[in-house]
Amino acid sequence: MTSFQSPIGTHDVLAPQSALWEGLVATFAQYAYRFGFTLILTPMFEEVGVFNRGIGEGSEVATKEMYVFQDRGDRTYALRPEGTASVVRAFVQHQPTTPYKGWYVTPAFRYERPQAGRYRQHHQLGVEALGSDDPALDVEVIALAWRFFQALGLTRVRLLINSMGHDECRSRYVDVLRGHLEEHRAQLCDEHTVTWSHNPLRVLDCKREPCIAVTDDGPSLPDFLCADCATHLARVRHGLDQLGIDHVLAPRLVRGFDYYTRTTFEFVADALGNAQNAIGGGGRYDGLTERLGGKPTSGIGFGSGIERLLLAREAEGVTSNLIKRSIDVFIVDTSGQDVATVLADDLRAAGFAVERGFGERSMKSQMKSADRSGARVALLIGPQEVAADQITMRDLRSDDFEQAQQRVTRENIVGALRGHLEK
Repeated sequence: MTSFQSPIGTHDVLAPQSALWEGLVATFAQYAYRFGFTLILTPMFEEVGVFNRGIGEGSEVATKEMYVFQDRGDRTYALRPEGTASVVRAFVQHQPTTPYKGWYVTPAFRYERPQAGRYRQHHQLGVEALGSDDPALDVEVIALAWRFFQALGLTRVRLLINSMGHDECRSRYVDVLRGHLEEHRAQLCDEHTVTWSHNPLRVLDCKREPCIAVTDDGPSLPDFLCADCATHLARVRHGLDQLGIDHVLAPRLVRGFDYYTRTTFEFVADALGNAQNAIGGGGRYDGLTERLGGKPTSGIGFGSGIERLLLAREAEGVTSNLIKRSIDVFIVDTSGQDVATVLADDLRAAGFAVERGFGERSMKSQMKSADRSGARVALLIGPQEVAADQITMRDLRSDDFEQAQQRVTRENIVGALRGHLEK
């Protein structure tokens, strides 16, 4: 019989690693609510036009990495490659009161070579804020990400920031950049030797040394910003300075999607080394709602990959748990009367995390399971306990057998457990 495996570029997450995921998402939810964001859930797939219009039909994600399929009604859909376009589509469709601030956690899908912390199905969390072009909102979104990373225990994180300007000042820059690339096209990497003219900004996003060398010697985007865009960037940087958030101006930072305008930013984890070290990023997208059929509405957001964040924590040696998830009580029932079913339900209703043995196994076997469970206390129920309407409570983490074990009446077990676990 065939033994199935998870598809290439995907992975399963089981305990105890899944507890790290749970704690990370819970921590993000807590910080998102502190900053006024509410949860938004959108479909895992959308009409392909949502992403083509959002991230750009000519982008590498749209042309090479999106999972596109026909459904049984011959409609063309795509699995979500990133979080922003779906949230903006939902905003256009439902027209919530602005400013609208939503946070999300979702799987995302890209057909690409699997790499450290990046899978064909990976998982993102992020926020989107729509309805204001105030630079203070940019600062707030960046600050949320920064405080979240701090809460995860990350200390070796750098913030890179730039401005993409708007259509007019960016167009002037692109014209000059195109001329520079044409002059040096023979020095570009193999891919961009051919494609540089289609979208010169993509060359800035290239991580290969030849393209980096050419663009580093070329025109700088911040030098071409109009007065309004330059002022916007200055106010964002001033706001970050006021909050004590260190950052570096990165003129080559354009990120990969067509929808970005003005503020763009990226967080880099130095503990991950030079390759694949981005743990999050985002920017402003003041024209995206119009591309998706809505009224002109300013927006800004960021996304961060869960797998990459956990790798960054591991690389920094951060071992602290983000959330407490442990078993309080393990019930060992050898009475032959299945007392454990009702007892476990009563204890769970009282707020305890409870596990139990199954299958009429021996006490020795069930005690091994109790020890493996990590429970602090085992409740032992045999024929003698049933006859006396009592339960034997044993502290599994105590070395003093006499002090570790005591008999408690069934009626008083909840109070006895609370008193013992609070010691």
